[in-house]
Amino acid sequence: MSITNESELAGMQKVSEAVAYTLKEMTRYAQPGMTTKELDDFGAGILSGFGARSAPFLTYGFPGCTCISVNHEFCHGIPAETRVLREGDLINIDVSAELNGYWADNGNSFIIGEDLHQHGKLVDASRTILEKAISRISGGVRIADIGHLMETEARKRGFRVIKNLGGHGVGRSLHEQPDELMNFRNRFDTRRFRKNSVVAIETFISTTSHIAVELSDGWTMAGNKGGYMAQHEHTIMVTDGKPVILTRANGIMN
Repeated sequence: MSITNESELAGMQKVSEAVAYTLKEMTRYAQPGMTTKELDDFGAGILSGFGARSAPFLTYGFPGCTCISVNHEFCHGIPAETRVLREGDLINIDVSAELNGYWADNGNSFIIGEDLHQHGKLVDASRTILEKAISRISGGVRIADIGHLMETEARKRGFRVIKNLGGHGVGRSLHEQPDELMNFRNRFDTRRFRKNSVVAIETFISTTSHIAVELSDGWTMAGNKGGYMAQHEHTIMVTDGKPVILTRANGIMN
């Protein structure tokens, strides 16, 4: 969407606060021995307190409130009573919601407890790349140039990017134009970011894979060559200068 008045900005701020606070609290709450269903139920309660509704459930009938992916699962993981979190797990939580007709999206990869499996470098790379990418976005900037920056920064750190996952427009629905805001330079993409538009910028930084493939449950995605992936995401409003990070409250970019 494009924000054209104060009412629309206020609506986006409220839904963004809901998803950002939910993600922040879920990150804090997650601990070894907990199931991903318990963690999802905790997040669902917070969203409900804001009056917000799960975006993946509303849009796609997703069997959960939030997407929770662990270790070799890259994204869209289904919360389950049988999935128990363990010390050192790499976990990704993606929270998106609707509130009063406005939609926002927010994601965070982190490590449960101690970094037993040395995932810290991957997580830090993803977070840093998101920060750098967002800092370069303003009205008129080529979308492909931000993708090029993401891939270049990933390669510098010894990682790859997933080439069939990307960010997207958001605001009046979960996925809007501009779609396919990729983590690499598509030389055929001549689009530019537009002032006042709202977009969800996401990193998809991988150790070995470059494509995400759907697993047998019909939702969860993993890498075509295995390995691990970290994802971080913010909903932002594009301006003539530095963007407004609507979901800043999750603590990723304080």
